[in-house]
Amino acid sequence: MAFTVATAKVDITPTLSSNPYMAGYGTPDGGRLATSSTPYQPLWVRAVVIRENGAPRLILSVDVLAIPRTMHQRIRPRLLALANWATSDILLQATHTHNGPTLVDALHPFTTYGMVQLDQIRAYSSWLEDRIVEAAQSALNAGQTNVTLDYQVIQQTWSVNRVGLKYVETDVPVLVCRRSNGTPAVVVFGYGTHPVAAGDRSLFDGDYPAGACNYIENRSDAFALFLLGPAGDQNPSGSPSWTLRDQWGDSLGSAVLNAAQSAGRALTGPITTKYQEVNLPLEIDTSDANLAALRAAYAARLPNLGGFPAYYVRHAAVMMARIDSGNVATSVPSPFQVWTIGGGTPLRMAFVGGEMVSGYAAYFRSKYGGSAGIWIGGYANESCCYIPTNEFFSPYMTAGSYEGGWDTDAPGIAGGSMTVYGHIAHFRAGTNGVETTLINALTAMLG
Repeated sequence: MAFTVATAKVDITPTLSSNPYMAGYGTPDGGRLATSSTPYQPLWVRAVVIRENGAPRLILSVDVLAIPRTMHQRIRPRLLALANWATSDILLQATHTHNGPTLVDALHPFTTYGMVQLDQIRAYSSWLEDRIVEAAQSALNAGQTNVTLDYQVIQQTWSVNRVGLKYVETDVPVLVCRRSNGTPAVVVFGYGTHPVAAGDRSLFDGDYPAGACNYIENRSDAFALFLLGPAGDQNPSGSPSWTLRDQWGDSLGSAVLNAAQSAGRALTGPITTKYQEVNLPLEIDTSDANLAALRAAYAARLPNLGGFPAYYVRHAAVMMARIDSGNVATSVPSPFQVWTIGGGTPLRMAFVGGEMVSGYAAYFRSKYGGSAGIWIGGYANESCCYIPTNEFFSPYMTAGSYEGGWDTDAPGIAGGSMTVYGHIAHFRAGTNGVETTLINALTAMLG
């Protein structure tokens, strides 16, 4: 197979006049504000188009906390119209920086941040949609470089499982698009830990993924793009600061750039792609009696006698209104995507929408040839919520779980992360729950 690659990136850093509101940490005060239009480092949309015998596939990353479903559903048809490709040939991902701009819908500005004046956020979100399409179009139009593809996995050891489970992410997958002289033209790489190394800051920034990309690009003539792995229950070690952000960004970038100097396993094609939307089941009974009980449980949160964060109270009021209007969901849609790049040993790339926890990666690596055989991650296409395994529910966890989306005050309704993502209930656990649904659906796609 003959491969070419082309790239583009578009600056999406807000100014204080366009959108000063920052996403990533729930607030009681109407939003977290940036203090300068000059970022710590700029935010980007990065786009890579890999053509196989002329047929294009797109990998595109956005330096935002999450791509809301509403935005994704508007962007995808626009991208699909740019070229003769299938929707499965288009892979988007948020880098999940916690010092990016607030967007519409997810995380919802009112529920999470207490914001009611959303004109700037709506205008910026619409502008961002155009910039994402612009980046894809620019990459499609850019000059193509003849390349070969190779893959390897290296290690970083500064991620920790923040909830104390046994899974700790160390894998750094590295896909290199290599020029005929052997030098890297494009390096696509990943790591599975939350981009919160900088912590809660007042300057826009892409956290350690941006630092790693900048490290690679400042020290080579390669284009770099980062894809976040199964980071739902993983945090960087150390006390958050700009110094820690730079430390881990440089560590990752240096390791990837050093690895890319030597070719990994050759991938010769073909590239096959699959995409589908999977409905992940919520633990909810929609009978009138149970909905009345749910409403009462949410009403009990309004006085906030339990001392929960302010977003719990706002979420409770929104959920009561949903019950009153009959707008009660029983599942959460999540896009699932699989790319397979053939060779002597094919590479499977499997990405789901939402904050996938690391237990899923451990499971699929054990089934598909380990780290060398499968690259797996979340945060793809749209960010719906955390996606926990059964280990985040009773009887394994009994004191509630942020990632599992429930609390002990009312374990039958949403809590934790499901409040900031705006869902009415937590996921169903057990044999017919979220874990089984995800494993079955992704296994069928992986073939």
